[in-house]
Amino acid sequence: MPEPINEEGPGDPGQIMMRISDEQWRAIIHNDPAYDHKFFYAVKSTGIFCRPSCKSRPPRKENVRIYGNAKEALEARFRPCKRCKPTGERLPDHEWAVQITRCIEMNYMEPLTLNILADMCHGSPYHLQRTFKRVMGITPTEYIQRQRTARAIEYLIHTEKAIHEIAVNVGIANTPYFITLFKKSTGHTPAEYRHKHRIKQNGG
Repeated sequence: MPEPINEEGPGDPGQIMMRISDEQWRAIIHNDPAYDHKFFYAVKSTGIFCRPSCKSRPPRKENVRIYGNAKEALEARFRPCKRCKPTGERLPDHEWAVQITRCIEMNYMEPLTLNILADMCHGSPYHLQRTFKRVMGITPTEYIQRQRTARAIEYLIHTEKAIHEIAVNVGIANTPYFITLFKKSTGHTPAEYRHKHRIKQNGG
């Protein structure tokens, strides 16, 4: 029996979960349905939990958390997978949209594309795009950009990081492209925004 460990799940410090065993890991990467009633696994980088038989892309092992039942995973604030339905119920579209926003907020610094996001959130790119836009009123790409801009503003205000460093830190390797997107969102280039804030902060 794997030993329990104390570790934080999404938003729930001190949640007790099981350390993953080699047998459980094999079940996950091989989508083995024989283990579906033995444990559930959650992925910390997406905030989603699944049955072992889920056909989603195999997660990184270090991001996997093991739970004895769906209730424990829910109490740790993981959300059920839309694809494998670990709670036995269909995931409502608004719940899936919240799941997608959480995934974006946790991974905006990565090179997210619609295909990658759909893979992480266990749905098709077309269905994800359509559902997210209908529920949230904006596209996933627009939400990603909002998150990146908000984080870039924090870096500009609270750090001395160079513009190219900030671009990389928020998931955009191309600095000119980052500057273009930032200006489109705020009306200022990153350098202008930082300068304007400092003048305001100094009472100018």
